[in-house]
This record gives sequence, C-alpha cells and structure tokens, in this order.
Amino acid sequence: MTTDFIYITLADDDEDDRLFFTDAFSELKIDTKVNTFNDGVELMEYLNNSESVLPNILFLDLNMPRKNGVECLLEIKENKRFNDIAIAIYSTSSSEEHIEETFVNGANIYIKKPSDFNTLKKILSEVVTLNWQYHTSGLNKDNFLLRM
Repeated sequence: MTTDFIYITLADDDEDDRLFFTDAFSELKIDTKVNTFNDGVELMEYLNNSESVLPNILFLDLNMPRKNGVECLLEIKENKRFNDIAIAIYSTSSSEEHIEETFVNGANIYIKKPSDFNTLKKILSEVVTLNWQYHTSGLNKDNFLLRM
C-alpha cells in the first residue's frame, strides 16, 4: 500500500517557530512530510538540488538572515521547475507593504503567524487542504491574506 504524502517545507530562522510548526503538523491527521530550513540560502540549496523532493507547499518566513523570504520568492518564481510549488508567506509581519510585495511577486497566500498552538493547527490544516488549483485561479488580494 502506498501513501501519498503532502510534502511541506518551512524556511524560518526562528528555532521555536520551526518546532511549533513541526509539532502542529505531527498532531494533524494529514499525511505530511515536513522539512525545515534555517534560512533562505539553505532552502535554495535544497530546492536547486536535482535530487531533492520538491514540496507541494512552501512556507516562507520573510525576515531571515543571508537570504530573506522575498529574495527566495523571486528566485523560485524565475525557475519553471518550481511552478507547481504553492508558496505561503508565513510571517509575524502584517504590514500592507509586505502583503502587497509578496502578492505582486507571486506568492499564493499570506499567513500571519499565530501565537496560539490550536490556531496554528487550524491554519495549517486549512492551508494544506486547500484546492490550490481553484484558489490560485481566482487569486486576488482579498483571498490572498488568510484571516483567522
């Protein structure tokens, strides 16, 4: 019997946020494989390795050292190999400037990091079970920002 996993990747420099994220997925009843990276440089090295399994959904923190989330987003959008990756911006920032910049540059959804574990589980469950093809075909700024 084969199990179809949803491959999830998170790039976030905050160790506590990475742990919170992986713990939330371990409690969800969804077959996922979660990879985490400390910064954008590590993420891009992984994605650019032809041996790597590309994620179905990539969660990108905006404020990371060495290479930030916007730089990663731009690099990912330049490479056709990554066209099937849904990109969720996952940030503490809720500034209109950040939301606008990531929307214009091709991210699929913007999520403000919750501080509550149960809210995080609810958000991650909703994002992972989204019909991305439908969601991105009608993407506009109103459905870009996920509100909980």
